[in-house]
Amino acid sequence: MRVLIVDDDQAICRVLEAQLAREGFAVASSCDGREAIEMAARTKFDVVLLDMIMPGMSGIELLRELRSMAVPPEVVIMTGQPDVDTAVEAMKLEAHDYVVKPVDTPKLTQVLRNAAERRRLERENQVLRHIVSQVDKESPIVSASPQMQDVLEVIERVAPAIAPVLITGETGTGKSLIAKTIHRRSSRANEPLMPINCAGIQETLLESELFGHEKGAFTGAQVTKPGLFEVADGGTVFLDEIGEMSATMQAKLLQVLDEGHLRRVGGTKLLQVDVRILAATNRDLQDDVKTKKFREDLFYRLNVVRVQLPPLRERREDIPGLIELYLERYSPPGQLKQISPRALQYLREYRWPGNVREVSNILEGVVLLAKGSTIELEDLPAGLQPAADMMPGDPSEASEPLSLAEIQRLHIIRTLEWTEGKKAQASRLLGINVKTLNNKIRRYDITL
Repeated sequence: MRVLIVDDDQAICRVLEAQLAREGFAVASSCDGREAIEMAARTKFDVVLLDMIMPGMSGIELLRELRSMAVPPEVVIMTGQPDVDTAVEAMKLEAHDYVVKPVDTPKLTQVLRNAAERRRLERENQVLRHIVSQVDKESPIVSASPQMQDVLEVIERVAPAIAPVLITGETGTGKSLIAKTIHRRSSRANEPLMPINCAGIQETLLESELFGHEKGAFTGAQVTKPGLFEVADGGTVFLDEIGEMSATMQAKLLQVLDEGHLRRVGGTKLLQVDVRILAATNRDLQDDVKTKKFREDLFYRLNVVRVQLPPLRERREDIPGLIELYLERYSPPGQLKQISPRALQYLREYRWPGNVREVSNILEGVVLLAKGSTIELEDLPAGLQPAADMMPGDPSEASEPLSLAEIQRLHIIRTLEWTEGKKAQASRLLGINVKTLNNKIRRYDITL
């Protein structure tokens, strides 16, 4: 148990340090309130034993600062001048207990142990709430195919380790689900998993999100904020779309991974962190290393273990299981939708460019709009229904195959027709974001 003693009397600090060290506590001390705040920011103390009356910053002021921290320690107040009003104010600020000098060592030891136990229980409750909030959002990994069986075998071997894992695969193949599965099966499962999409945040904000910032570090930084690495201390950080990270951020991330500590934006103090890194990308980072778009040293730092997810078109054995999963998820309670053999066969043969994410999006819309209890081929969106020249027939009568670009253009047109021009809905069904959809509309000269 880590205890910080804050008292302006150095003699009292030395005596209490010696007494508590004999009881098996890890003890540090400070005679200054400001210094104590800096120490508490660097080290996660379980309990702060705080003198109420000190020059400069008072005990109540320091208590307020401590309670405003992202992960506050428990605080035990001590004073040689008992005062009911002060005690009441301290309790209102959620101090754990109140002891009077001269302190009885056995009693103080028990008070500190009780405070540490309370902090442990609160921390466990936070973690459990985090885990429970994620459970209902998770999908099982459908793994009827040999390819996904191989992926699960790799997960079982690497999950208990602390080595970084690089998860690669096309957009929508389920990289985030694999990351969550690795974390849940690791020794850090009871600690937070903190994900962040490196492509969705501006570079200046990404540094603050990852490493935190101090109050006043930039315009709008009205309070000190811990970054994801601090919040995930002891747990896992999942860096999605790591290939989109700028060269500057790559260098800063590499430094943190190599040294095990960081500085908040606008800060001067080094903060020790212990996190496991999981990263994911749909890019070929080895090609990016060759073209100097991605740092070679960071690539080797992340690529300790590789999990390569196959696209859905290469594991068609999983398609029926995925369809069953999403039918059950999106059907109204007590009204489970079925799918006809003809529609299922067509969905098995469809190439699914958006992979598993596209399956989820398509099934959500189909379940919502299908009139009957059984989904027929005609219930599929226009973008999925086979064109006349694509239906099975005599190969000798088939027209010249379309280019990939033309197939994509037609698929986007049919999807936009099905959504009546609603780009947000169309982008979800296609498994891409609206910006990418707009770029493709311009590239293929599609008129809405």
